[in-house]
Amino acid sequence: MAELIPRSVLFGNPERVSPSISPDSRNLTWLAPRDGVLNIWTVPLGPELDLAAARLLTDDTDRGIRVHMWAPDGRHVLYLQDAGGDENWRLYDVDLGSGERRDLTPYPGVQARILATQPSHPEELLVGLNKDNPQLHDIYRLHLASGKLDKEVANPGFVDWLADSELETRAAMGPEADGSAVLYVRQEPADDGEQWRPLMTFGPEDALGTQLEAFDSDGRSILAVTSVGSDTARLVRLDVASGALEVLAEEAGADVEAVRLHPVTKAPQVAVFAKDRLVYRALEPAVSRDLERLRGLHHGDLIFAGGDVADRTWLVGFTNDTGPVPYYVYDRQSTEARFLFEHQPQLSRYELAPMEPFSFQAGDGLTVHGYATFPPGAGRRGLPAVLNVHGGPWMRDRWGYDPQAQWLANRGYLCLQVNYRGSTGYGKAFLNAGDREWGGKMHDDLVDGVRFAVSQGWAEPTKVAIFGGSYGGYAALVGAAFTPEVFCCAVDIVGPSNLKTLIETIPPYWAPLISQFHRRVGNPETDADFLWSRSPLSRVKDIRIPLLIAQGANDPRVKQSESEQIVSALSAAGIDHEYMLFPDEGHGFAKPANRLRFYAAAERFLARHLGGRFEPE
Repeated sequence: MAELIPRSVLFGNPERVSPSISPDSRNLTWLAPRDGVLNIWTVPLGPELDLAAARLLTDDTDRGIRVHMWAPDGRHVLYLQDAGGDENWRLYDVDLGSGERRDLTPYPGVQARILATQPSHPEELLVGLNKDNPQLHDIYRLHLASGKLDKEVANPGFVDWLADSELETRAAMGPEADGSAVLYVRQEPADDGEQWRPLMTFGPEDALGTQLEAFDSDGRSILAVTSVGSDTARLVRLDVASGALEVLAEEAGADVEAVRLHPVTKAPQVAVFAKDRLVYRALEPAVSRDLERLRGLHHGDLIFAGGDVADRTWLVGFTNDTGPVPYYVYDRQSTEARFLFEHQPQLSRYELAPMEPFSFQAGDGLTVHGYATFPPGAGRRGLPAVLNVHGGPWMRDRWGYDPQAQWLANRGYLCLQVNYRGSTGYGKAFLNAGDREWGGKMHDDLVDGVRFAVSQGWAEPTKVAIFGGSYGGYAALVGAAFTPEVFCCAVDIVGPSNLKTLIETIPPYWAPLISQFHRRVGNPETDADFLWSRSPLSRVKDIRIPLLIAQGANDPRVKQSESEQIVSALSAAGIDHEYMLFPDEGHGFAKPANRLRFYAAAERFLARHLGGRFEPE
């Protein structure tokens, strides 16, 4: 067996992560720990990069900073921070020269969102604030020099906004009661006073697969990713006047995962598609050379992490299933790439396990994809296994470095990750096949994935655990309550136990999207019995396997009550369980000490029931 990888290497702070280049390419920032807490650091990006000379820009001593970016003026660095995981993000900035820090949105209980920046307006940005109505984010213009906020657009019920090259809000997405979405474009007030004109309706089957990307530089068309007219999400150009649609990039069997745009003209340069591994399509001849050069740097999947406003300097990384993520600065003129750093270089000291794509036929014939990570040195037959279920559920597992997969494989388990129906990336038919299938066919796909692994001889059928967070935590509870014969234990992280109470207690700023929950999960007013039948709480007495449940007390998405109502029922029924409540966390565990405490407990729990290895605390 491979040497044990310390949990602190897998789940502690990275050494450096999330690099960002200033608009003028003169400075580099990244996140790195100071006294165990992630903060923002900076260094000049000259011919010689001296990481040891990096300067600390922030002084967070609590949760750490996880999101930061350069303001378009190249002088201020912006970052978001909440309190205890409550997701009421405040926007802060720090002046690169003076070191002055400001709270730009000092409003308790208000969530700030950075909506848009533009090189044409370096001293301004657009910010969304739900200050006047907790359900809706109005648009404010933030003046960086003074910190002043001017309200520009009162939100009439939109959930997504798009600004043009002059930093004027000119498009928005509005949800409809049937789950569809309408694209509106802004015009001068007409005789009837209406400012927003509907341009296109995306039906319920397409709404979740539609994303606005940018206005073209002339403001006459919109770049978007949508599945309208196709099973898969394509990159398209929409004419603002007529709504005419032009397809720019598509790939059979795969959705557009990401798009790289020119920072000023917004011309599309690269379309990235989600398959077993990422597929890249150059949309400009000059970019084909760049892609060829970059793909030759590393065997991993390329990540576009940013660049300067001149589009000469790119910042790239490579997700890598068997090693840390390396970052490079790439000069497009010379085609030279300079290595910066790896996110967690200590990983290179250990043997990591390849993540292997697989697919199988579900019980109803649908093809389902996933990834298997085998424990190094333990063979490939008769292994104890952990079904690691992704959250969302409208997300997917991807190839690359995954600390949970490496942790499980290193401890002697086969890690199975199944992109069950309802996962994104495989087209809208596969996505929409998950509608009203929480605890139904979505769970059947997970069970079929386990049966496939058993049929291949990979997994020992009596030693399979189910593990996950958010929707994955719900799936773990469903596995314990609905199919306890398949699993020998379950680990639930912030998973809902009652779908009715989950939907009734969503955060206020999710209220405009409630039609999506009603369509894809169920409506508490009309489907109460159905939702109860798909809730693990309804079948607690059928549970006969041990559970580990972990919850953040400040979680705004899956409230503490979701865990505590099932913990109470388990206690009343005398069912073996452990419960961990983290009073200073939300929807997941941001603090390294809390993460390490949880994974130590989960490791002991899995070792007790599956017989795997354990790193002593």
